[in-house]
Amino acid sequence: MKRSIRTSLTILVVLLDEIILVAIVLFVLWKLGIHVPLGVVIALVVVLAAFSLILYKRIAPVLNKKQVTGGEGMLGLEGKVVTPLTPEGVIKVCGERWKASSTGGSISADEEVVVVGLEGLKLFVRHKNSSDQGEGAGKNAKSVSTTGEN
Repeated sequence: MKRSIRTSLTILVVLLDEIILVAIVLFVLWKLGIHVPLGVVIALVVVLAAFSLILYKRIAPVLNKKQVTGGEGMLGLEGKVVTPLTPEGVIKVCGERWKASSTGGSISADEEVVVVGLEGLKLFVRHKNSSDQGEGAGKNAKSVSTTGEN
C-alpha cells in the first residue's frame, strides 16, 4: 500500500507542475487581454488528462519496482563455477569472478550455482537444481530477505 501511495504522490507532483504552468500561461494571456475560448481550455484539460494517464502507465511500474542494491542484489543470482568449490573456490556471476563457498559439499567446475548468502566479499552458493536454501552458509553469512520488507 505504501508504494502505491508514494507512486500516486510522485505522479501528482509531476502533474501539478504541468497544471501550474498552464495556469500561469492562461493568467498571463488574460492579463495581456488575450481571450482564450472555453473550447481551447477544455481541450487543454483533456490533453493534460491524457498526458497524466500516459505518464502514470509509463512511470508507475518503474516507481513500484523493487529497489535492490548492494549485497541484497546478489542473492538468487545464478553463476558458473570457475574453479572447483571444495568447499571454496571461484565462481563467475554476471561476468564477474567472486570467491565462493559451497553450502552443500563439493561442486566441480562449469556447474551452475545459485547465490544463497554472502559474508563480506565471499558468496555462499548451492547447486542450481538443489533444494538446499543456504542452510549451511556459515554462522556469519549475511542472509538477506528478498521480499523487500525490513
